[in-house]
Amino acid sequence: MKLNKQKIAVIGLGYVGLPLALEFGKKTKVIGFDINEKRINELNKGIDITNESGENEFILANKLSFTFDINDIIDCNIFIVTVPTPIDKFKTPNLKPLLDASKLISSVLKKNDIVIYESTVYPGCTEEDCVPVLEEGSGLKYNKDFYCGYSPERINPGDKINTLTKIIKVTSGSTPEIADFIDKLYSQIIKAGTFKASSIKVAEASKAIENAQRDLNISFVNELALIFDKMDIDTNEVIDAAASKWNFLKFKPGLVGGHCIGVDPYYLTHKAESLGYYPQVILSGRRVNDYMASFVSNKAIKLMIKKGIKISSSKALVLGITFKEDCSDIRNSKIIDIYKELKQFGLEVDVYDPVVDTNLVKTDYGIDCVKSVKVNNYDLVIIAVTHSKFLTIDYKKIVKNKSVIFDLKGMLNKDQTDARL
Repeated sequence: MKLNKQKIAVIGLGYVGLPLALEFGKKTKVIGFDINEKRINELNKGIDITNESGENEFILANKLSFTFDINDIIDCNIFIVTVPTPIDKFKTPNLKPLLDASKLISSVLKKNDIVIYESTVYPGCTEEDCVPVLEEGSGLKYNKDFYCGYSPERINPGDKINTLTKIIKVTSGSTPEIADFIDKLYSQIIKAGTFKASSIKVAEASKAIENAQRDLNISFVNELALIFDKMDIDTNEVIDAAASKWNFLKFKPGLVGGHCIGVDPYYLTHKAESLGYYPQVILSGRRVNDYMASFVSNKAIKLMIKKGIKISSSKALVLGITFKEDCSDIRNSKIIDIYKELKQFGLEVDVYDPVVDTNLVKTDYGIDCVKSVKVNNYDLVIIAVTHSKFLTIDYKKIVKNKSVIFDLKGMLNKDQTDARL
């Protein structure tokens, strides 16, 4: 296949797929496909509810079209899969979206076509789980009639600086020739350059350990926060002091949610366990990070009791419900766990988030977000996310005379809060 003969279909148009389709759409013919008809109708109007892509991006991507009709991608010869890879309630990888996408592609797969996966998986998933689905549905033979590649997504939702084209892209292919082709394909849009991995498995593993490493680093400082809490030491002050040394890694304690860091380590440990090795360090870090929401809720209640605030029917305000600052993404947000625990204690809880799609919060979590904060109303305020707009709030005006302000992100000065992580 020649680069100038490519016709790309991007399967899945969420936080990963849409930016990718828009970038390729500036260079070559691309069809963005999604099974969500509502999403396609919005994109055809230039509306992106994730707020990751602006109107100008749609204008520049003049070779891109959107569809939910499988017949529209029959003529494509490169299929890039960017569907979610979540975990279930048992912390086990849920490959259904990935395998469903593979089955869909298999119905239109032709000789010499290339299927590239970007969804985060465990090492071996592409060739051991996805390829058999492609072969069965198409009747074609892997690495004889069609080929595969893996190029892990590195999208950072809400980040307007480290965008798709500015992050080095890891690439790989099922044969040396296909690896070269895929590397050149991405080189057309990635200004930061590419890194060609030696195999698909190496590329898959590289993505898995990126997020596992960050998860472990955060779990370390979270455990420090748990220890220092018992010593009545401010963790942020300790970290600032330690960071005066040049080689100290300045991670901050906090909740670990989102579509990657809180999920991807389970893909790696799942594969390890299937091979007879039971990870200790990775799962230990996960346990610490998963515990933090419960720690926050219980500490908040203890602070209220210490101040003589009646817990039952007291009013709480949770500021922010997305998993990170200035981002509308609510996937796997651990703030939901704090909300649920406060409700179990009998508190009336308002959730205010100026950047989120409140309808989506209602649909996914059953929570009605308030449109504004109330004056002189709250016994407890938890600053869960450091949205820029939260800096403009006058916290003295929204709390009652006797109240608790718990700053999870260290956004306020220490003397403005009752507790910080």
